[in-house]
Amino acid sequence: MKIEYPHTLGLDDARVRLTALGDLLKARFGVGFAWDGDQARVTGKYLVVTIEGTLTLRPGLVVFEAKDPGLLWRGKAKNYITGKLEKYLDPAISMEQIPRA
Repeated sequence: MKIEYPHTLGLDDARVRLTALGDLLKARFGVGFAWDGDQARVTGKYLVVTIEGTLTLRPGLVVFEAKDPGLLWRGKAKNYITGKLEKYLDPAISMEQIPRA
């Protein structure tokens, strides 16, 4: 599964926001999120779905690539991740408005 999401933020601001998203995923679902350079490793399990993937930060683009969760979960997973990227990378939303847990 691959999701490409464009953004208009600087890399430092985008990384801070994506780290906040990682904090939320850890708190809510126990999903690990660890940066190595401009790429974060995303690992965990939610219900019956194993999550193994990477989130790559580039100028103007975030790329999430992960093991396909299967037909029953694919649409929900894509919608959830895209919705979170949309919210967390929206420059009109301040960091104070972004949940971490």
